[in-house]
Amino acid sequence: MGARLCYNAPMHYDIVILGGGAGGLELAAQLGRQLGRREGRDKVLLVDRSVFHIWKPTLHEVAAGTLDAHQEGLSYTILARRNHFGFALGEMRALDPVKRQITLAPLLDEEGRAIAPERQISFRWAVLAVGSGSNFFGTPGAEHAYVLEQAQDAERFRRHLLAAFARASFSPQRSLGVAIVGGGATGVELSAELIEAHNELLDGLGKGQRFRLDISIVEAGPRLLGGLPEKISGQATTALERKQIKVMTGTRVLEIKPGALQTSQGEVPADLIVWAAGIKGADANTTLGLAVNKANQFIVNEHLETSVPGIYAMGDCAACPWQDGKLVPARAQAAHQQASYLLKVFHGLLRERPLAASFVYKDFGSLVSLGDNKGVGNLMGGLSGRNFFVEGLLAKWMYISLHLMHHRAIVGLGNTVVLALARLLQRRVSGRLKLH
Repeated sequence: MGARLCYNAPMHYDIVILGGGAGGLELAAQLGRQLGRREGRDKVLLVDRSVFHIWKPTLHEVAAGTLDAHQEGLSYTILARRNHFGFALGEMRALDPVKRQITLAPLLDEEGRAIAPERQISFRWAVLAVGSGSNFFGTPGAEHAYVLEQAQDAERFRRHLLAAFARASFSPQRSLGVAIVGGGATGVELSAELIEAHNELLDGLGKGQRFRLDISIVEAGPRLLGGLPEKISGQATTALERKQIKVMTGTRVLEIKPGALQTSQGEVPADLIVWAAGIKGADANTTLGLAVNKANQFIVNEHLETSVPGIYAMGDCAACPWQDGKLVPARAQAAHQQASYLLKVFHGLLRERPLAASFVYKDFGSLVSLGDNKGVGNLMGGLSGRNFFVEGLLAKWMYISLHLMHHRAIVGLGNTVVLALARLLQRRVSGRLKLH
């Protein structure tokens, strides 16, 4: 029996999860398996606007063309069938907290023709895991920049990148300029991955078609990876500069123009511009009848519950209190921990034994991929209670293991091993750069 699709008459589920990102999908999969084949599909529904799932921390690889989204992507429908939850393709148009009902927008094809009508789904409890978007901070010319918010964005950039590679190889200048705004993990990892893609491409080109790739990272703060220890920031900066990547810290972007960034340090020419600075919840979040903060994130309490009882929020879209007045950072490990916590919450609610314990975020450190079997990171609270710094191949493999842990949560250990081997063999046979 396949996953139940919600396309016609209004339907009711005990738990509706809106958003199939890292946390939302892990929660749906674990709830479905916990409730079992008979109960799961009737009680748990996952809603997402895409038909397949990509782990967000790998979007920089998709964008650079070193990871095939169609090979790596996991079908929500197949995941729903195997993990015993329901799946509905669609995007939330409205939420009625009083009626406990969500409205999904009509499904349209590429020509704008209706595939499925507007649909209503009622719920007993709901989880908002809708993620976040880019925060341009009012910078003029945002339409000239690419973003990496979802798989479609990364695929769009990849197509334009490959076209730009081709143009550069035949241009008189024999060069291509890329400017990345934001020196956080996304900006740093994307810059390193672009160098990897360029090197792969050069190996297959003749001397007359080789071109130079000029990458600039523009960061308003005093250093890269501002949320991580200075040691990690320094290691990453050194590694990028050795790859001939220009690092511009303490530099504000004043305007984005076609072909250039206007900054506080002058103009930065660029054929392609990627915005990876700051996140913000969707403007639509302010219309749902729930309390939000200035970044349009849903304000939640220590139980991840929004201002309306029975409606929860997790991941990037949630403003979750942490320590010293800070919020839980928008990281995959936070979404993973919140999914595990909400699994216990719903386990208790379904059995009328509410969970009294509060959500406590534990920072296990951060790992950053620098390409070429290199990485840097820090591990918090190790075996002896100290912080450990790792780099090189060890950090790279630990970074990859985080992706495998996410796969294990949604497809199980056996399937994760198969997926890992398939990805390794595919790279050895076809290389890293995907020119399709």
